Amino acid sequence: MAAARWHDALSVLDSGAPWFEPWRTDGARVVARVQGGAALHDALNDGGLAPVRFTPASALPPGVPYERHVFEARSSPVREGLHDFFNGLAWRAWPLAKARLNAVHAGHIAAHGTGAARGPVRDAATLFDENGAILHAPAVLWEALEARDWRRLFMELRPVWKEARLTIVGHALLEKLVRPRKNLTAHVWAAPAPAGGANRADPWLASQLTPERLAVKPFMPLPVMGVPGWAPQNADFSFYDDARVFRPARQQESRPSGPTTTSPPVHPPA
Repeated sequence: MAAARWHDALSVLDSGAPWFEPWRTDGARVVARVQGGAALHDALNDGGLAPVRFTPASALPPGVPYERHVFEARSSPVREGLHDFFNGLAWRAWPLAKARLNAVHAGHIAAHGTGAARGPVRDAATLFDENGAILHAPAVLWEALEARDWRRLFMELRPVWKEARLTIVGHALLEKLVRPRKNLTAHVWAAPAPAGGANRADPWLASQLTPERLAVKPFMPLPVMGVPGWAPQNADFSFYDDARVFRPARQQESRPSGPTTTSPPVHPPA
């Protein structure tokens, strides 16, 4: 990854965007090491914060599933770039939860092998690993979210969001949020208490990530740019009129899918 791109990554982490705040300090530390000449995998190994050893991408043996290799070798092959940068930060910040997700994948592969379809458990584990978040919020917010009542969730209950805390966990979503767009969606898990940082929430989250719970996808899609304070444009309530993003619940739909349409870029708060 070119030096200019790492400078851009550092600028993004320091931009004041609320979704990057939990990642700013450690992310800046890793970027500084890379800017100083270290390979990304070496920079991610600093401090021994992750339960895996980061290695060059070439360390993945041909034909071996990535998740099985991570589980058996306790090492994570790293490609240069933002995707694996954020994945590495996630391992450092959420070591127990990341290890649990990896164990779910490895256990399923050991029992069922790798086929064309991953199955509902691995699909859910991948979805949360890539695009997950945890949300502590009053019950009224959760009720509106589960009903996909966007007007109530983001407009009528707007003051209640001051009592909520949303923490992005998924590394692919963090990569997408480098250039935020209106339709970016997190799959949020209800947290029983304010996240208070990964150190406090990690053991709880890891305990939830069982195959049985993942099989029923216990999270809800949330268009994150609709969260008050996450995009200045949403201060104008017409922002929520876009039904391609803020879609109503379908009848007989127990676990609605998040939006997949493209949309214009959204600027983070100044």
